[in-house]
Amino acid sequence: MQFTKRFLSVLVSAGMIAAILAGCGSGVSPSSAAETNAGSQAGESGKLVLYASITADILESFIPYYEEHTGVTVELVEAGTGELIKRIESEGDTPLGDVLIGGTADGNYVPKRELFESYLSPNEEFMFPEYKNRTGHVTSTELVTSVLMVNTDKIAGIRMEGYADLLNPELKGRIAHSDPTKASSAFEHMMNQLYAMGNGDPDQGWDYMRQFVQALDGKILSTSGAVFRGVADGEYPVGLSYEAIAYSYKQNGAPVDIVYMKEGVISQPGGVAIIKNAPNLENAKKFVDLFTSKEYQTIMTQAPLYRRSSRSDVPSPEGLVPFEKITLLQDDPDYVNDNKQAVLDKFKDLLVNS
Repeated sequence: MQFTKRFLSVLVSAGMIAAILAGCGSGVSPSSAAETNAGSQAGESGKLVLYASITADILESFIPYYEEHTGVTVELVEAGTGELIKRIESEGDTPLGDVLIGGTADGNYVPKRELFESYLSPNEEFMFPEYKNRTGHVTSTELVTSVLMVNTDKIAGIRMEGYADLLNPELKGRIAHSDPTKASSAFEHMMNQLYAMGNGDPDQGWDYMRQFVQALDGKILSTSGAVFRGVADGEYPVGLSYEAIAYSYKQNGAPVDIVYMKEGVISQPGGVAIIKNAPNLENAKKFVDLFTSKEYQTIMTQAPLYRRSSRSDVPSPEGLVPFEKITLLQDDPDYVNDNKQAVLDKFKDLLVNS
């Protein structure tokens, strides 16, 4: 297997990083280059192989940041979360990767916890209680909030306040939605739909889901990226997406808006984990610790990233609707983990028979 090494541009300027670092006094500070280089001289490899399904804006921000603070070179492999987990499974006890980042903690990592090292970052004490590392295998990176992304030019005249409005006959075949077996954002939306339209009981949400699949009219996009690009470009009037990327498009002038579903919104913690038997274990630990440090988490809330942090000591991005003004739903992680494959199989059956 060959890996493509990418030298990525820094979206966050050095001056901005320096200013933020100067203003952050608490939390776990990044290791100095001298400290990490000393670790490399003690026998740790000078590279880290990263399996990533997160968006390019995060990668372009964090990889140079990590390399600068550690002296470690990152080799990047990008694919969907499901595909990367299958790759890790196929590599078995001799993995080629060190870290997996992307997807959601409960939806992707916890069900496959045997694939990951047990590791508790020193930053764990600063996480919101509901987003802590409860199994010891996956660390929260951000709060991934499901939303509807609408094109304000194309949605004109069609009410769009929540999931029920997606069943409007005028939208049949015009809804951007990705494959939940490949895109974690699509799976999270599916669980959000089941809980919201089942009044808190996901088993009662399938009547709505049958109608929703009929509204898709057989159109399923291959990636989550195709969803927000399709909406922003006006190919679709509405898409099932997530908050940060929709807000980023809006801030950059695209004719889009964000709808927080009136039936309820689930916000899941994104995940990062060290692959079991990682060949560069110490570098992998540094990756997790730096990504979840207060310094980088603060950077991540700024333009152009606009992520909500999993840390309780980092404010949400300016301009986003506060959580207290959103109807939030809480799913049951055990239900999601125990029923994930059955839910995906049932969704696929609806697609085939719609």
